[in-house]
Amino acid sequence: MVRGLSSLVLCPWEHVMSASSTPSTSPAIRAYAGELTAWREEARLNKTELARLLGYTPAYIAQLEDCKNKPSQKFSEDCDTFFKINGIFVRLWRNIVDTRHLAILPPGFPEYLEREIQAATIRIYSGMLLHGLFQTPDIVKAIMSVVNDTETAAALTEKRLSRQTGVLNRENPPRIFLTVDEVLLRRVIGTAEMHRAQLEHLLALATRHNITVRVVPMDSGYYSGLTGSFTLFTFEDGTQAAYTESAGNGILMDNPARVADLGVEYELIQGHALRVNESLAMIRTVLEEP
Repeated sequence: MVRGLSSLVLCPWEHVMSASSTPSTSPAIRAYAGELTAWREEARLNKTELARLLGYTPAYIAQLEDCKNKPSQKFSEDCDTFFKINGIFVRLWRNIVDTRHLAILPPGFPEYLEREIQAATIRIYSGMLLHGLFQTPDIVKAIMSVVNDTETAAALTEKRLSRQTGVLNRENPPRIFLTVDEVLLRRVIGTAEMHRAQLEHLLALATRHNITVRVVPMDSGYYSGLTGSFTLFTFEDGTQAAYTESAGNGILMDNPARVADLGVEYELIQGHALRVNESLAMIRTVLEEP
């Protein structure tokens, strides 16, 4: 039971984030909501009473308990003071901050990352956007900043760069075959300088003994790769897996028949691609264009 409620110094109401219409599925947010409800009920307070004592709106308390809003650091500190507990709500808030990038990853992507680090061979087709393993830090940041707040974008950028290091610079790096559509070589993300640096970075990676880069020219017309990007993994034991992503939804597949179908599609795409030396020459040509 909470004692001494009247001794709390009320804090002013602060701006809070807009509520979502649907409850969050984030384990960290749900854990916070559960603790808030439990401590409120232990104090024998309804939402309106707790809101008045803390200096927030009843709607905000309800949104937090319904997992439709994210708590602020200030609110968490106020709860710890009010309930006279040793930083529980601040720790729960920090866990939300530290893991919130996971909540916005496409379904299937965390499992994809596990396979990526284990693969002996990776075959990648990128049709519209260069695969994350090959993006420069500036391009990663530009992409992550489009729909995320500054803190989340920074966390996602750090994760992607760490992922690149873990795959590309490990002791025994995988054999990587990257096939891209020419259109992504010409799509400028960020500034012109950032785009040039991205092409230079791609060329540098293509000189590594374990990385092969090929380009499908735009004059190829229609080919099966225009239906979407995908990645194929082969592991040391000979097993395979594949990953596709579209409209924010990821699908990881290990069914041999489905993976084999994508393997055939990759070979068909290769049939439209330039040879390696021609592909690198095209990248240099795009790089030298004004």
